[in-house]
Amino acid sequence: MRLHELQPKSGSRKKEKRIGRGIGSGHGKTSTKGHKGGLARSGGGGKGPGFEGGQMPLIRRIPKRGFTSRFRDEAAVVNLESLNRFNGNSTVTPDQLKDAGLVRRSATAVKILGQGELSKPLTIQAHQFSQSASEKIQKAGGKAETIRTAPGKSSPSAKARAVLRSGKGV
Repeated sequence: MRLHELQPKSGSRKKEKRIGRGIGSGHGKTSTKGHKGGLARSGGGGKGPGFEGGQMPLIRRIPKRGFTSRFRDEAAVVNLESLNRFNGNSTVTPDQLKDAGLVRRSATAVKILGQGELSKPLTIQAHQFSQSASEKIQKAGGKAETIRTAPGKSSPSAKARAVLRSGKGV
């Protein structure tokens, strides 16, 4: 056998279906879409996500409860074990946590949780601390300082609340 004699196994390679290329292609006129109907139209076919063939969709079968507040502010969460990357006896601020990539830039508040151990004394400034985090920080010889959000740095939802209270709408 020589290189020029090599060819794929018969039946393993199928010719591409080229539609809309004239009657001689075998897929001309209606381009394999049949006559009229939704499936023949552009954008036809799919009924969209959640469509179950006419059966009542799951999203409509299950009961609905409660609502989601548009103004909810969630604090970005940082565990103690991830604070070991900072130098001992230093002060850790929310801006340093953002620079280190532990908290996303858009976060308006930071909460320190007590998962893991702190191996060095640190002064940690955050908006909230869990009870176990405060205890572990003090046990390591550090300090947990609760801070308030700086004036003018209120969250987007706080601004929206203020607009709603003024009666001007969002």
